Amino acid sequence: MRTTCHPGYPAVGELERRARALALAAPGTLRLRAVGESRAGRPLWLLSAGHGERHILTVAGAHANEPVGGASALRLAGILARRPRTLDRLGCTWHFLLCLDPDGARLAHGWVPEEPAPSLQECHLRFYRPAFARQPESLPAPGADRPPMPESTTLVRLLDELRPVAQFTLHGIEFGGAFAMMTRQVPGAARAFRATAARLGVPLDDHPCDGPDWLPDRPGILIRPGDRDGGERDPSGFTAESTWLYPRRYGTLTTLVEAPAWAVPAVADARPAADPHREVERIGELLVGRTRELTAVLAARAATRVPAELAPLRDAALELAEVAPSVAATWTAEERTGSRGHFATLGIAARRIPLRAAAMMRRALLPTAPTTADALADLVREWCQELDKTYTPRWIPIPAQTGLHVDTMTDIAHRLCTHDT
Repeated sequence: MRTTCHPGYPAVGELERRARALALAAPGTLRLRAVGESRAGRPLWLLSAGHGERHILTVAGAHANEPVGGASALRLAGILARRPRTLDRLGCTWHFLLCLDPDGARLAHGWVPEEPAPSLQECHLRFYRPAFARQPESLPAPGADRPPMPESTTLVRLLDELRPVAQFTLHGIEFGGAFAMMTRQVPGAARAFRATAARLGVPLDDHPCDGPDWLPDRPGILIRPGDRDGGERDPSGFTAESTWLYPRRYGTLTTLVEAPAWAVPAVADARPAADPHREVERIGELLVGRTRELTAVLAARAATRVPAELAPLRDAALELAEVAPSVAATWTAEERTGSRGHFATLGIAARRIPLRAAAMMRRALLPTAPTTADALADLVREWCQELDKTYTPRWIPIPAQTGLHVDTMTDIAHRLCTHDT
């Protein structure tokens, strides 16, 4: 579906305003309600379209640094409001959870891309991605000493209530290639996803490094093995318990769609790497070396107090610095073969982890330790310049980013809901 899209990424308040305007303009098709609250008491808004017996759930804003999902949700909701017969053909009600983590989004928002050439460095001056335990799609592992977040509880309750045929979770990586993760295969869906990416000019990640226990359907697709019940580890080294997998008990297909903001064509290179062992060794050394460089800057300020509202930035940065060596060790232990594109993806990840940590700690320390914050800003600038030189990332217009989400969701929905009609 090709439509125009409102420019920019909507902030949390704008998501609600635009959703309310859509519902008022199409009262017979759309309705908006609060289905829960965040930790800070902000409402979690659900925009629902149609009245069919089947249910589809789209989750946006699960990660604070990925605002494109909300824009995509509003875009598709607007399409369905103008074309309600699409919902009739699907026999479904389509629900959009507009922002699963409004608290995190409030802390992250502030960067407004100035197309056609926004700055990667400016993006990171407002960067925030919560620590793992504060990401609401991450449920506590069995025996973990923490309760589920209220946002997680709301999503689980929705999944129990709706028992959707499909759950789409919309993500947006800063730079790299597009990919999708699916909890089972859907005939024709991988081919359609690749065609959509090609039409929009978005490179596919030949073999993503997310979901190391998932099976690659190259390029750009990861499928969860059907016999895998637990024990999976994600790239950060945590045991994976996720709302992606929770609704399997209802036969729900979960599809995660990752749309990059900057394209890196190198990740699409399917040719075999000449020396995989040396490649992963070099990438691990880069990750560990930059993390040491970061911790050296922080050493004199390890005990610095930060304002309470900025503590989540500090905590997330320290967590990334702490897990970086184990991430590098995991790569070294597991990577024996791979395409050039796969090692480009790992090289990006090795740069992204310390860059995120430096950017968040800079923000956390700015009010109380401006000299250290300035040193961290120098690292952010230096690493962004090196990333630009190494990978020459290309900005993807926001309509193409949202188009990847929208077209993937609508294609899979038709494949699931019309095959028996």
